[in-house]
This record gives sequence, C-alpha cells and structure tokens, in this order.
Amino acid sequence: MKEKVILTIREQQRLKVLNEVMTGGLSGGTAAEAMGISLRHERRLLAAYRKKGVEALAHGNRGRLPANTLPDSIKRQVKLLARSPYSGFNTQHFTELLAEKEGIQLSRSSVHRILLSAGISSPRKRRLPKHRSRRERYPEEGMLLQIDGSPHDWLEGRGPEFSLIGAIDDATGKVPYALFREQEDTIGYFILLREIVGRYGLPLALYHDRHSIFEVSSDKLPSPEVQLSDKRPLTQFGRLLAELGITSIPALSPQAKGRIERLWGTFQDRLVSELRLAGVSTLEEANRFLEVFLSRYNARFAVAAARAGLAYRNAEGIGLERIFCLKYKRIVGADNVVRFNRHRLQVLPSMERLSYARCLVEVHQQLDGSLRVYYQGQYLDTSSAPAEATKMRELVGAATGSARGASYHVARPAKDHPWRQWVYR
Repeated sequence: MKEKVILTIREQQRLKVLNEVMTGGLSGGTAAEAMGISLRHERRLLAAYRKKGVEALAHGNRGRLPANTLPDSIKRQVKLLARSPYSGFNTQHFTELLAEKEGIQLSRSSVHRILLSAGISSPRKRRLPKHRSRRERYPEEGMLLQIDGSPHDWLEGRGPEFSLIGAIDDATGKVPYALFREQEDTIGYFILLREIVGRYGLPLALYHDRHSIFEVSSDKLPSPEVQLSDKRPLTQFGRLLAELGITSIPALSPQAKGRIERLWGTFQDRLVSELRLAGVSTLEEANRFLEVFLSRYNARFAVAAARAGLAYRNAEGIGLERIFCLKYKRIVGADNVVRFNRHRLQVLPSMERLSYARCLVEVHQQLDGSLRVYYQGQYLDTSSAPAEATKMRELVGAATGSARGASYHVARPAKDHPWRQWVYR
C-alpha cells in the first residue's frame, strides 16, 4: 500500500500546472513562468513527475529531523540536571555550568527551549525597563572602586546569616576582593582595603554610601557650625582613607552606585546557587569558596578598560601596619597604666622618659585584636597591668553569679528576726 503524500498549497499549484503540460494545454516556457521557476527546472520537475508521480513534488527532507537536532537523551539529561542538583539556577548560569562541570556544550537558547518544554522557568524575575542615562566608566583600572556590604541569607538556612563585603572596579567590572563577615562592620572594610592594597596597590578613590562606618551622621555632630564646616570629625575608616591619600566619595542614592548594587543581585543568584551546590555551611568554608568563585567570575564578566595600564599607586614605603588599625586617644594614669575597654596596659619606662603619667597617647588596635601604644609617633613598650579592685570584684561576681562579687555578699536578717522587733521604752 502506497504512503499518502501531503502537498503544500504551492506544490498543489505546481501539480495543476504540470498536469496542463502533460495534456498539452501549456507549453514548457509558459508553465515555468506560471510556477516562477526556470525552464530547466520545469523540465526536471516534469521528468520526475512522469517517473515518480506526485511524490516528486514533495520536498525530499520532509519528515526528516534536522541535522542539528539534539538527541532526546541530551534533553532528558538537561531536564534532570535542571531539577536536581541545579535547581534554582538561572538559564545563563545553568548553561555555563553544563559546559564547565557536565561537559554538555549547548547554547543558552537551546537550554532555554528545553527548560520551557519541561515547564521549568528561570527563577530570576526581571523588572520592566526604565529610561536611564548611562554614565561613562572611568577610563583606567584602579581609578575608582565602589564598595558596599550585602546582608543576605547566603547559605539558605544551612548556617547563620552574614554579610558579604566587597568592591568592584568601575572601569573593568572586576571584583578585586570580597569577604564574608558576621555583620557589616569597620574591621571588615579594613580587611577588604588591606587585601586590595596588598594585591594591587592604592586606588585613587572609593565610592560608598553614607553608612556610619564611612561618615559621622549630622545628628551626632556637636554644633551646626561643625556640620557646615570642612573639618567634620572622621570615622575610623574615614581616617584610614585620609592617611592613605584615597579620595572618599559618598553616594547620594543607591542608584548612584548601581554597579555594585547589580553585582549583589548577580551574587545573590549565582553565588547562592553555587554555595548550595558545594554544600557550604560555615563562614570559613564560604570565604574559601569565594576565592575560587571570584577568579571564575572575573574571567567571565570583567571587561577591558578604555585605557591600558593600572591607576593603582605603589604602597611600598608606607607603614601599612601603623595605618590599618583602629586608633584611640587615651590619657595615661598616674600609675602609668592605660585603660582600654577591659584591658589594662602598663607603660614601661623608655630611654626618653621614665614616666608617661598624664600624657596623651594613642592606642592602636590591630586587625587581629592586639594592642599597641604610641606617644608622639613613638612605640612604647607595655605589659599587662594588674586589674583594679573593682575590676577584680566584677570578675569574681561574674564567676559566682553575684552582681557585686563574693567579698560584698551581705547576709540580711529575716523579717521576724529580733533585730527587726522595735520596742518602745
């Protein structure tokens, strides 16, 4: 039994014209003109029609799969991987990991079609576009870094929530360094800048928001005159930038530092997914994984600067250890002891002075928590001083559970004690 041949409308019209030629109603040239083909092609069609019949008019590839059709096994494997373990990955990220980790080389559009056919949509929702004017990037790497922190549930409940503190170069989109911290704090930004300076050098400027880490808020300034003057008090990080000669530029709105805000959006999608894929559940593991992730991210997304070269300044010859620390002013006591929080530092005599009593000194708290004391730029030798009696009572009270300490425990008589029975005589 012969197979049924289905012709398109165009092929049906050609069939009518060829039948007219077969019966002598049309000449070859007129038939070729009616079909919109050359006379030579009309003769080939007529010869094939006489030999094979209607089948000659149907296209030879009809019913065949295209040569670039993906095998069903590949499609099933992609759908299986998209449901687990790559569940929650956006389409572009998923496509990259298929090539990198699974050895499946597919285009993003092909992966998108496979996922749509399986009813799997991208988890990332895009907002409607708004008209904005694009700001030109800085021409050279190192001229401007945008810094910020992003508190987020990075481990998706597998561990505690913490903040990601990082920087992005405005010229290239490169992330020079980032780290996870339990919270967005001054020490975290000190470590961030210390790593950038050690790896690349001193950037020319930092762009940041108006967080209290970077600026003293106006409501905490002593007077309106100070608020309007240029000599506003500096935070610890502001003092650090001033000593390093780095320009501090505050942003007036989140949209102004849109480059790093978009970076957080990307990280909260890609980095969260990869942390889940790697099974990371602690802060230490997250920071180790972040080092590898940043190298891959920069290789994938960083662009070339408009001008070759680096604008980072050389940090050699700068006493970074004396700068990358928290600095506090203190008055030395009459017993040459400096009080700093719960610490008591005994200042030892030096060749210049036997006593530093009542002197104004500077206590440097290093990034590792250790303390150093300086007087007029000179390092002073110190030792741990014995605690005061009040401090020792606090420690005893903390150990025994008493607020005032064991030495201050007072036995109070009961209500019916004879001492409480007053008698009028």
